[in-house]
Amino acid sequence: MFETGSTAPSMVLEDTSGQDVRIPGRDAVLLYFMRSTSCPICNRHVRDLIGSAVGVRVLVVVPEDRARAAAWKAERGIPFPVLTGRHDSPHEMIGLSRKVFGSMQQSGSVLIDAHGVIRHAHGATLPTNSYDKKGITAAIAALIRGPGTSPVPAG
Repeated sequence: MFETGSTAPSMVLEDTSGQDVRIPGRDAVLLYFMRSTSCPICNRHVRDLIGSAVGVRVLVVVPEDRARAAAWKAERGIPFPVLTGRHDSPHEMIGLSRKVFGSMQQSGSVLIDAHGVIRHAHGATLPTNSYDKKGITAAIAALIRGPGTSPVPAG
């Protein structure tokens, strides 16, 4: 998993329309990595992000293929771009692997500022522990306060 305070490596993911999305970009971005689109807990976390992630661009990353991701986005009315891996698992790209005999996809969140610095990184095997709302909120608040604020540790 990425480390808070480190520089994010370049990644190219794909949105549901097939367009490349380069991470990091020119703006601050919060990436929420879902365990799967069928995970009710992850879906609840996305609904919470819809109402609470203000001040940064939110991207939802799913392990499914583009067609399934597009169907889920449309069915749920997700206002954020939904991303998949072009060739590799986007979760594996950041160190969120499958645990417990390869059956449990880890999920989590990463906040990257406009300079490519990771301001928050949190992941977990159990979806109930993967959404660090307090940590995300604090990291976004520090980011909005401006230069000179230090990254907020995950926790």
